Amino acid sequence: MKEPMIEEEVLARSVQRAKAQGVVLPTIAQQMNPSERVPQAIQDKLKSIGLWDINPLNLFRITWKNEAVASGGGFGDGNWLEFPPELTGVPARIIGIVGKYFPTGAHKVGAAYGCLVPRLVSGQFDPTRQKAVWPSTGNYCRGGAYDCALLGCPAVAILPEGMSRERFEWLQEIGTDEIIATPGSESNVKEIYDKCWELRRERGDGIVIFNQFEEFGNAIWHYHVTGGFIQDLYEKYIRTPTSRFAAYISATGSAGTIAAGDFLRKHHPQLKVIATEALQCPTLYQFGFGAHRIEGIGDKHVPWIHNVRNTDGVAAIDDEAVMQLMRLFNEPAGKEFLAQSGVGGDVLGKLDLPGISCICNLIACIKTAKYYDLTAEDVLFMPMTDSMELYSSRLAEMTEAEGAYTREHAIAHKARYLDGVGIDYFRELSFSDRKALHQFKYFTWVEQQGKDVEELRELWQEDFWLDVFSTDRIAEWDRRIEAFNAAAGVSLDG
Repeated sequence: MKEPMIEEEVLARSVQRAKAQGVVLPTIAQQMNPSERVPQAIQDKLKSIGLWDINPLNLFRITWKNEAVASGGGFGDGNWLEFPPELTGVPARIIGIVGKYFPTGAHKVGAAYGCLVPRLVSGQFDPTRQKAVWPSTGNYCRGGAYDCALLGCPAVAILPEGMSRERFEWLQEIGTDEIIATPGSESNVKEIYDKCWELRRERGDGIVIFNQFEEFGNAIWHYHVTGGFIQDLYEKYIRTPTSRFAAYISATGSAGTIAAGDFLRKHHPQLKVIATEALQCPTLYQFGFGAHRIEGIGDKHVPWIHNVRNTDGVAAIDDEAVMQLMRLFNEPAGKEFLAQSGVGGDVLGKLDLPGISCICNLIACIKTAKYYDLTAEDVLFMPMTDSMELYSSRLAEMTEAEGAYTREHAIAHKARYLDGVGIDYFRELSFSDRKALHQFKYFTWVEQQGKDVEELRELWQEDFWLDVFSTDRIAEWDRRIEAFNAAAGVSLDG
């Protein structure tokens, strides 16, 4: 995989757009370690800027290490939540990294940056004459639209019509140029792809499609930034003389976030990387299909950028369990019962930090801990992509459909969906299983999306991924970003 050649004329126009918008692009190194690498002048200015404000300086808040405040925050070591045994029912330590404190309230703004900026600084995208198209099941198109708003370029958001109302309302509020709702809900990814092909036919080179399911920038960003954050967190706050980093669990979605597992395995060779998906759409679990309610997980295909050779297992999670735990964690009667069950107030006050797909990851962590007989010395990490801030309408819908949430509901749901988690619907992948999943990509990517079969074969090779995730690639990205900033000449002190 080679870096694209620089298109000088397009790059010159992009530089002028950045200068006019007052844009300074953060490097990946700055996103990994902002407190030490982001210039102090920018850190000072952020003290007067809200986390979601449409301000170009918020590009520097595309990091896991923001202070957990809505406005004026600086940088620290990041945010995480440890789910105690009183909640999980297992002795293993389960830790979720918090995505709420990214701009837009979800870490997908980082994946979007990893896709957009390498093209911007190489002249492969022209913000003065092209629209950036963001096909998504929700948070990614929000992240892309936000990045575009900061950079002053038009964005087209594509997402299924069945996604939460909050997503559509927010896209409208920030002035997204076009919002396209495709048929279906979470698992209707092909319909999104079909719309992209329609736009290509109609608009030609007037658009650039940043398809998160095939853009390696998505996986590269998570490999270095998300993987690096988890490793730093483990070493500084979690590691003990006897601890074991046992597993990294992530819903596949676009397969960006799960790429952090490739980074972590370098440091912890014994690590298990477990992919999570909905039982109602068990694509990795049994090449299945179907519709489900776990927003944030795209299905019915294996993403092009998913390195399935490095995936050790698949946990298929019932969406009913996820939706009822959402109520248990967020309804007053649920929290009251959890407190009586021994869950401390420091955790109870933070149970709105995991959004719907994050609760799915939590159940998968419990399942993984039970499958591998993990002990109190074992540590599992999972990403918490977003928070309940983006799903209040779903709580209201469930109350309308099922009535008020009571203590009896809480007792039943904790017993069934936490204490009762078993090792059913867990598939440990052999070498041949992984190769079969890799070859399953053929039907989406070669037959439907125009990839070459030799490209597919190349993706199976370990050397390919070593090249994709190399530190030399990130160094080249950062060199081009620094050159772009120098040419734009936006003062950090003005």
